[in-house]
Amino acid sequence: MANFITPREAAELVKDASTMALGGFGSYCGPDALLEALSQRFQETGRPAGLTVVTGISTGDNSQADLGMNRIAREGLIDTIIAGHLANPPRISAMAAADKLAAYTLPLGVMAQLFRAIAGKKPGVITSVGLGTFADPRSEGCKANAKARTQGREVVQLIELNGSEYLFYPAFPLDICFVRGTYADEDGNISVEHEGLTGTELEIAAAVHNSGGTVVVQVEDVVQRGTIHPRKVRIHNTLVDYVVKAPSPELHMQNYAGTGYQPALTGETRCPVEAIAPMPMGVRKVIARRGALELRRGCVINLGIGIPSGVGSVANEEGIAPHTTLSLESGPIGGVPVEGVGFAGSMNPEVINSICDTFDLYDGGFLDMTFLGAAEIDQYGNVNVSKFGPRCPGPGGFINISQNTPRVFFLGGFTAGKSQIGVRDGRLDIVQDGPGVKFIKHVQQITFSASYARKTGQEVTYITERAVFKLAEGGILLTELAPGADLERDVLARMEFRPLLADEIKPMDARIFREETMGLQL
Repeated sequence: MANFITPREAAELVKDASTMALGGFGSYCGPDALLEALSQRFQETGRPAGLTVVTGISTGDNSQADLGMNRIAREGLIDTIIAGHLANPPRISAMAAADKLAAYTLPLGVMAQLFRAIAGKKPGVITSVGLGTFADPRSEGCKANAKARTQGREVVQLIELNGSEYLFYPAFPLDICFVRGTYADEDGNISVEHEGLTGTELEIAAAVHNSGGTVVVQVEDVVQRGTIHPRKVRIHNTLVDYVVKAPSPELHMQNYAGTGYQPALTGETRCPVEAIAPMPMGVRKVIARRGALELRRGCVINLGIGIPSGVGSVANEEGIAPHTTLSLESGPIGGVPVEGVGFAGSMNPEVINSICDTFDLYDGGFLDMTFLGAAEIDQYGNVNVSKFGPRCPGPGGFINISQNTPRVFFLGGFTAGKSQIGVRDGRLDIVQDGPGVKFIKHVQQITFSASYARKTGQEVTYITERAVFKLAEGGILLTELAPGADLERDVLARMEFRPLLADEIKPMDARIFREETMGLQL
């Protein structure tokens, strides 16, 4: 039976040099009351020090606000972080960039499966996910900064089984965890019905418990024993050591988007799809519309954060969303994905799977197609979304998804930086181009390996507002050009390399560049 304690008492449980697992996913499920208490204890006492923090998508709203893991971005508190993604709390990301902690970034699916492996006392995770990318030990071995490279820790190994190469990510024990749920009953059973996601809370709790560690769960409220239906119990009380009731709603928000509790994110209610605002017309919508042209009736799709999430918005606006199945790596299937800070949740989901179950599906070939972002694309077709100068946000679920989906679409603006690009009369209107070049000779870090994609026979397309490319044997092949864009001036002159050119470069569909809906049919 769990003990009920205060946030400060929970913070006192964390010892120096502990390996600590944290629940949460970006804007969702952050145990903020516990993180705030940990931060306050460290500021007052200098303890605990030298933690190794293990998490998936680190919690935060991409701002400097005291939210999520920004709260524990204290020099000396964290020695090492092992995560799927670091960017949501920019203070943590900045510490990694400045080598104030050792940072390792692993594919998100591997992180989720590692918790299961630790719980089951298995040696670790054996997978092809990461081969040919920066995760491969022949490249960077998931070491995201100089401090990690000099630390001497190896988080991934190359192995061979039955004549094929795999990566082995070894398991390691966990000392304590801070996770969160919605309700705890008097015995310590935990439900998650008000959470926008079903995260890795169960897997983390099991991993920590079976490592002999301490499981601490933050909840919204405590209810009488027997009042949580057995099917709503996510974590049984035998796995829970301590329960902390959040002292204020501000420390237990459904997400950091500032919209308050939205029952349509949890399946408690359904909102009219007409109430979901369409994307405003602009470059982002142009790219999302071109992506939506690839949708097929009955296909199962994954959408990444940023512009790719707009494909779901376009599908909803065009009335075709019910004829496809949209899926997010965070677990929701069906419905309309939320854009912006609220990304990872979905309005009117049909099911909210756990993140671990979702990546089992993805790794096994569940998806028909995926739409992902692209920050850098090189002459070979490799894509980087995980490292920029000293900044090392990590891959999130990008590697799992991009390596295991037969049709992959990378969506992004053709150039980077401040620009003035619009649409007029069914044509692209480039008044001022962005100064940054995104199509470069060599990406800074390989998050998507074109060589691996060629070996596995994937169909890969790169979509921008002015041109569309396909992955070909000798590089990337330019196949479409936007009406209003000049091939030499607006495309070739803005690339560090010359792509292959199709025998017939087709004009992009003019409907993409008009204000009215496209009348899209599947």
